[in-house]
Amino acid sequence: MRKYFIVTITVLSILFSCKNEDKTNVDTTNKAIDYASLVYPHLDTENSRWFFFSSACRPFGMVNLSPDNEIDGAWGSGYRYKTDTIKGFSHIHGWQISGVSVMPVMLSDENTNGVFEDFYSKFSHDDETVTPGYHSLKLQRYGIKTELTSTTRVGFHKYTFPENTKNAVLFNLNTILGPSDNAQGELRQINDTEFEGSVVATPTHRRPQEFKVFFRVSLDAPVTELQKDEATGNYLMHFSDLEKPLLMKVAISYTSEENAHLNLKTELPHWDFETVVQDSKDHWNSLLSRVKVEGNTEKQQRRFYTDLWHALQGRRIISDVNGAYPDNTGGKFKIGQLPLDASGKPKFNHYNSDALWGAQWTLNTLWGLAYPDIYEEFAMSFLQYYKDGGLVPRGPSGGNYTYVMTGAPATPFFVSAIQKGILKENLEDIYDALKKNHVEGGIMEKAGYEHKTNIGGGLDFYMEKGFVPHPNPKGKFGGHQDGAGLTLEYAYQDWVLAQLALKLNKTEDYEYFTKRSKNYATLLNDEGWMQAKNVDGKVQADYSPYTYEEGFIESNGAQSTWFVPHDYDGLAELMGGKDKAVEKLNTQFKQAEQLNFTSGTSHASELHPEYRKIPINYGNQPSIQTAFIFNKLDRPDLTHYWSRQVASKVFGGLAPSTGYNGDEDQGLMGSLAVLIKIGLFQVNGGTEENPEYQIGSPIFDKVTIQLHPEYYSGKTLEIQSVNNSSSNVFIKEASFNNEDLPKFNVSHKSFTNGGVLKLEMTGTK
Repeated sequence: MRKYFIVTITVLSILFSCKNEDKTNVDTTNKAIDYASLVYPHLDTENSRWFFFSSACRPFGMVNLSPDNEIDGAWGSGYRYKTDTIKGFSHIHGWQISGVSVMPVMLSDENTNGVFEDFYSKFSHDDETVTPGYHSLKLQRYGIKTELTSTTRVGFHKYTFPENTKNAVLFNLNTILGPSDNAQGELRQINDTEFEGSVVATPTHRRPQEFKVFFRVSLDAPVTELQKDEATGNYLMHFSDLEKPLLMKVAISYTSEENAHLNLKTELPHWDFETVVQDSKDHWNSLLSRVKVEGNTEKQQRRFYTDLWHALQGRRIISDVNGAYPDNTGGKFKIGQLPLDASGKPKFNHYNSDALWGAQWTLNTLWGLAYPDIYEEFAMSFLQYYKDGGLVPRGPSGGNYTYVMTGAPATPFFVSAIQKGILKENLEDIYDALKKNHVEGGIMEKAGYEHKTNIGGGLDFYMEKGFVPHPNPKGKFGGHQDGAGLTLEYAYQDWVLAQLALKLNKTEDYEYFTKRSKNYATLLNDEGWMQAKNVDGKVQADYSPYTYEEGFIESNGAQSTWFVPHDYDGLAELMGGKDKAVEKLNTQFKQAEQLNFTSGTSHASELHPEYRKIPINYGNQPSIQTAFIFNKLDRPDLTHYWSRQVASKVFGGLAPSTGYNGDEDQGLMGSLAVLIKIGLFQVNGGTEENPEYQIGSPIFDKVTIQLHPEYYSGKTLEIQSVNNSSSNVFIKEASFNNEDLPKFNVSHKSFTNGGVLKLEMTGTK
């Protein structure tokens, strides 16, 4: 297994200041670029949720250390730009997990005991510096300068206290922290500079079992007293006579204190803070530099690398350096062990991950092209869950299934990796694992967060009647029991599984799942809209396709009408032909443009009376493929036009108030933005034999993608857009390696053999 986490590159110099966001005609030719310095971490932080914001962390790091100013829920908590009070620095901001919050404080005779309940501090963005792998701010209440960085599993703190003061560090181990309470916190002293402890992340609605976090603390100055407050159960480390900044390491493990200590010794044996900051920047640059863009404005280059940065984080490592990991799939906690290579190192890392719901249009394509090593790691991790618990997960947390969202979204994730040659071994076993989710006893039967039953997904109705009824006549068992949305999702995923069955010569299965994939047609009404049916097959009278969640998952009927990624020819025929389908979709885009293609600027705005009616929504996953459908309907010019408008109006801003409309979902929207801006997409998730890329309208003059030598034969894929500008959005002519592309598509094999995609841009169709 390839190990991308240890890749390093030569330190790159900073090309230009990040302060002038609107500088035009940035020339990056033949210049080394510090890509990490282009990232704008504050993007959309006015709307961020617990796992959205990251700063002092590595790609997919177990530790993702950052300040918290809101802590009372998964939504609206973590780091929120407009909140001016720091409530601690916590080490874990993952899907349904949190833990180990600390806070440096100054003591006086009056507050020594009261500090356990009164320790928050104001801060100002004027005294703050945030870059990938580093976060610094000043706690105004105390005058303490705080600096944070990390390795993959170890948080590294640097606190500069004012002179001649009484200094301490509070370990706030018993507190609400994002998605769950932290409870049963313990801190034990080993010697005057070494400590170990644990804290329990209590169960949540989404993660039904408690999850224990172990940690090891090491300091470069002696602790004179460890004080425990009986009322809160929290701890205060006292120091005296600090003549230099205090350095503190906090290593995390989800298996044991011993492994937390091992993680610390292995990843951070020294005390050189600045070296770790630089190593973190190098680590980020090694991944960000795989996709190089030239042209357009500095602002758009900064936004692009911020999007790419988001695509490479959010989902978090949960395994230790020795391959130990938490396994809760059996109901009781046990320590699992990842397979080791000949040198004794784990072959891959294990992950905590939000759902792959929507990954077919985001991670599949971006990771599959530029980051196949990351793609393979995640696939192997998901297979480890299958080996442990018997199912390939939708989105695991705390070493267990959460049944987040719906369907079997891992199926297109795996099949795309197989069709692209990223996964080559044990395909029969993988097929069997994926198929299990599509039949009785699999994940398709479970609605969102349906932990104890297998009824809410309505799979039995789907197989018997060809659709999932809405409402489910058997009752309410989980979230997202929206029958029409489930039907559309199942039909697509069945088609995807059929493609793998075809590859493996499983003729009977191929025919069976192909037949099931046609079930989407049972929902199309006489007006050409998808519409839910009740258990008797009857539709609602006075139906409006603009009613939010009337049988559809986080969408309305207008948006979900186009959720047929596998058969746009068939859908168009049912609508009366491609011309009528184009007219219908084009009208929806014109209407959606009036609201800038999103339901407001946050996920919660989708419930707004006006925003919920939007016919295309690029603020959530169900309709994010729609601009590229025109390519499949023989109108690539409309793909070029509308994808460019979406890039500008949805993913063009660079401010704390905008960015992903509050629903970034651990790299999905960041990946989507990257793909739209480089002009490449895969409408069916890249799941057919030798997958096809549809070509859009790149916003940059040149894009160079480094192809991974262990997976692909080519060295680079270069995209050249000649005469590109904000008005020249149409492709007049396209060629790849000097061969014309009249249909504006290229195969995966051709792209990964390397070469030049040349696009002649124009302002007219």
